[in-house]
Formats: sequence, structure tokens, C-alpha cells
Amino acid sequence: MQIRKGMLWFGVIGAFLIGLRHLLPGEAASGGSFDAFCPFGAIETLWAYITRGQTLKSTSLLNFAMLGGVLAVSLVAGRAFCGWMCPLGAAQEGLASLSRRLGGKKRPVRGKHSAASPAAKPVAKLPVQLPAGVDRPLRYAKYLVLAGIIIASAFTVYPPLHAFCPARAVFSFKLTTGLMWTVLVTFIVTSMLVERAWCKYLCPLGAGLAVFNKISPLRLSADFQSCNHCGRCDIECSMDIQDVPDNLSHAECIRCLECLETCARKDALVLKVTKP
Repeated sequence: MQIRKGMLWFGVIGAFLIGLRHLLPGEAASGGSFDAFCPFGAIETLWAYITRGQTLKSTSLLNFAMLGGVLAVSLVAGRAFCGWMCPLGAAQEGLASLSRRLGGKKRPVRGKHSAASPAAKPVAKLPVQLPAGVDRPLRYAKYLVLAGIIIASAFTVYPPLHAFCPARAVFSFKLTTGLMWTVLVTFIVTSMLVERAWCKYLCPLGAGLAVFNKISPLRLSADFQSCNHCGRCDIECSMDIQDVPDNLSHAECIRCLECLETCARKDALVLKVTKP
């Protein structure tokens, strides 16, 4: 889906430009810290702003505006921000694609399987899909990260994620500590080994947005008279959701619509506005 890819890479370019502007000479070039443009920064600084009337260092009221935009999207379309706008999501998809190319193999190409026959399993060696016994418990880690950051934010001066934020490591051009370099290398390696590893297991913003998949009106709907459970959509799902047609409101769904794009049966999957 070229529109989605374009929007993701537009976010990547924007994030790099925000990072770059802080390297330019002159006081006017700073224009606020890199952290001030992060929607999750609003969650980190919320307690300080409510109780003390001021934000944590490196955050500002701009964080609340950024989070407001993300929440507006989420109220309408669930975790669509993760699948359509998040620069870290785009970076992970790019690294996963690079990993497949370096392995010399690709996932099955759309259109290679008939609507009546089951889709072949992925042939690419990387990225891998973790065993269910490992994957399922790890999915809850991001909720623990979210809870830990919210608690820690009541006792810190800087946002709790500041020192090891992958967005800062990837986009801010300020790899001034060994920890930041470790975060960057870890992010690159894990994203090449497991597609969207950060989204699946650690992202606290994704954890906070998961609830909107249950209440947002714009969503996919399956017609099981047309769907034959061929498995094509399971293959295309970057979040490794199993039995996609039965789990279209799954908390892990990032509303990327790749399942809709790959579906070979007309109207088996439909994007529409519906009651939660």
C-alpha cells in the first residue's frame, strides 16, 4: 500500500529534520528539545504538570499537542498512528525488509496464490517469528514498561525514557553516551531479527493506544461467507497476529491494512465505520 508507505517515510524524514535542526549553529536553530516533539513525552510529564504546574526537563506543552493529535487519530481508527505515521514503525519495517533482502529470500508475493488455495508459509529466514510460548508473555512487557514509566515519572527530573529512548537514538543525531549507542545497535539488531520487535514487546505508547482498537469506529470487518481462511493475511501481518479475520480488533493490530491489500477474495475484508 503505497500511500501508507509514503506517510511512514514522510514521518521518518520529519523526525530526522527535527533531530538535524538541533545540530545547526545559532540559538534559533534549537527550537526546543527533541523530546518536546514526542507524543509519549506528554504521558511522562503529565504528573509533574498536574502537581507542580511545570513539565519535566526536555519536555514542554508541545508534547500535549502532539499527544492530542495521536489520540484524535486513535479515537477514529485505533492504533493507526503506529501503522501509518510512527517514524520508529517505519524504521522497523525498513530494517525488516533489509533483513529479508540480505537473506536472499522474500515473503510470498501478493497474487501468487489463488483465492481457493492456502497461502504458502514465509520462506525468508529473517525476520523470525518467535515461538508462541515466548511471544505471548513478551507481548505484556510493553504494559509493564508503560506502568513503570508512569510511576517513575513522579520522581524524576527528566522523562524516564529520556536516557534510552530509541527514537532519540535513531533520529536525534546525539549519540553522546555509550547507552545511546547500545540502544541504537539493539534497536537495529532486534528489528532485523523480529519484525516490529519494539512495537510488539516494548513500546509504551503502543501499549497505551491498544485500548482504542476496541472502541474506534473505523475498522475492518470480515465476511465469513467469502473468507476461506487461506492464511494470506496472517503472512502479511507485521504484528504476527494469528487468524487475522477472527481478530480484527486485536490489541496488537496497527491498522496497516496489509491484510486488506493482500486478500484475494472480493469483499472478504472491508474497511468501514461501525459500532464498537
